[in-house]
Amino acid sequence: MDRVLFHLAFPVTDREAAKRFYVEGLGCTLGRESASALTLGLFGHQLVGHLVKEPLPVQKGIYPRHFGLVFADQSDWQALADRAKSKGLRFYQQPRVRYPGSRIEHRTFFLEDPSANLLEFKHYTHESAIFGEQDHASVGDTD
Repeated sequence: MDRVLFHLAFPVTDREAAKRFYVEGLGCTLGRESASALTLGLFGHQLVGHLVKEPLPVQKGIYPRHFGLVFADQSDWQALADRAKSKGLRFYQQPRVRYPGSRIEHRTFFLEDPSANLLEFKHYTHESAIFGEQDHASVGDTD
């Protein structure tokens, strides 16, 4: 396989607000759109926001449902965090470092879109932590 793209379909309650958040805010490219959906390019991956009539249930915390990206370069992660701040996007969790000083140390922040979908963006200090470091039992927050 020469190139594989990730595809994610997710619910939105207001298509125009979603378009503003993802295109103007995050910098996604806008693909096809209809009255009930919009296709977005997020760093080369395909997102499709499908309009739903009922508000989404609001999660209490970041688990179990969120989506996002893992950046290979910390400067790219920082650039997106800076963009989100400058565009006034809603931070669900501010940029921070998880597991400092460990092999699974990573920088992370969470955004909340207008439909209450949570997005996480992170960068691991040690690339091996993305899929490896099995001797560390921690996955996610413990508090």
